[in-house]
Amino acid sequence: MSGPADTIFYAAAAMTVGAAILVAILPNILYAAVALLFSFAGVAGLYVLLSADFLAATQILVYVGGIIVLLLFAVFLSNRISDAKITNPTHFRLPAAAICLVLFGVLSYAAVSTPYAVKKGVYLPTTADIGELLMTRYLLPFEVASVLLLAALIGAALLSRPDRTVPEKGEMEEGKG
Repeated sequence: MSGPADTIFYAAAAMTVGAAILVAILPNILYAAVALLFSFAGVAGLYVLLSADFLAATQILVYVGGIIVLLLFAVFLSNRISDAKITNPTHFRLPAAAICLVLFGVLSYAAVSTPYAVKKGVYLPTTADIGELLMTRYLLPFEVASVLLLAALIGAALLSRPDRTVPEKGEMEEGKG
């Protein structure tokens, strides 16, 4: 990569990491959900730079579209959760910071010292090939996963319903109510 691609990469990486840090440190859960949206969008931007068009579209549709909407619905439909302030205990911050710095050092050393073979890539769209595989060879696992997700959605809807009381005998008569 050279020129504007480098700038776009560093901007997307900074947005992803910065938003992820905000998710971890923001006390308001609504603001943390919005920061998570920006983190997912930054990852989608990185996928676009890697010429992974299917992964970028999936990231936008599933994570930015679905998960964030689901999280926001959960926040708004819960009683007074948007007013809740989440606090983290402060007695583990120093050991956590030390572990993070050591891990950052090890990963930085591995990234800098590894000899990567860089070659000029050619962009080939992958969406048509993946779609053909999903509708031919992997149709059964694809449909099993969709039925499993549907069952989980129905179960979640049943569990989130308020408890209904058993109606009195008089309430069951026709013409009343």
